Amino acid sequence: MIDFMNTTNKAHKRSMTESQFGYLMVMPALLCIGLIALYPVVQTFWLSLHRLRLQFPDMTKFIGLQNYITIFNDDRFINATINTVEFTVISVALELVFGLGIAMLMNKEYKGRGLMRAAALVPWAIPTTVSAMMWKFIYNDQLGVLNDILVKLHIIPEYKAWLGSEATAMGAAIAADVWKTTPFMALLLLAGLQVIPKELYEAATVDGASPWRQFTTITLPLLRPTILVALIFRTLDAFRVFDLIYVLTGGGPGNSTETLSVYAYKTLFRNMDFGMGSTLAVLIFIFIFIISLIYIRILSSGGKED
Repeated sequence: MIDFMNTTNKAHKRSMTESQFGYLMVMPALLCIGLIALYPVVQTFWLSLHRLRLQFPDMTKFIGLQNYITIFNDDRFINATINTVEFTVISVALELVFGLGIAMLMNKEYKGRGLMRAAALVPWAIPTTVSAMMWKFIYNDQLGVLNDILVKLHIIPEYKAWLGSEATAMGAAIAADVWKTTPFMALLLLAGLQVIPKELYEAATVDGASPWRQFTTITLPLLRPTILVALIFRTLDAFRVFDLIYVLTGGGPGNSTETLSVYAYKTLFRNMDFGMGSTLAVLIFIFIFIISLIYIRILSSGGKED
């Protein structure tokens, strides 16, 4: 009987196509991903359709898309969106420029290159919360190192509250983020630089191409896929920034540095408004999804052209 069953099972497996067998093998993993990743998303979307405040549990009610209508007419949401886009665009652009410069420097052969690579990665290795606390001390308006240096160099006449002014708080937060994550960008770009054949540069040098022409005609075109991948990682990370902003400024002064993630956190856990907080979380998810699609489309179009 057992032999008959084994024979039947073997015959059934042989009758399955390769793709069906592949789907069967990945099905447990897909189910786990569905439970772990999709369930919280679906649950958050469901909560966003309710009026749900923990202080008033008896008033919980399904209200459809009313939370979304309310949030799009909320000036604070619009301000948080502008702050998030400003933080993301400026910080990622600066990190790309500085990261590419550092990557090209680390890609050259010279004595002490290993030490240079290790030193460049130190800021990235520091936890973001610790890094934010460190920069908070640097920006301190009484004892901060930054004020001390700038006053001694006669760049500013007196100490400034960099994190206490709406004019400088966002810039200070962007500078701290650029210092923290530029090494990550440099590391990714360095990996892309190292796969470019050196023979191309040697041939260009023989043809008399200047270093700038070699950079624009060899380095940038061949590094394009790596740059796009690095931009995907950093853009998504910067768009949902929370810990750095929260530790540095808490979203202040006057909501001038409040990003979408900080606004969602305050709505959820300070105001205990789970309906509106879930709505904000869903909108952040949608924004990130759209950004990812745009980058993936650019990457795909680049692949077809090649």
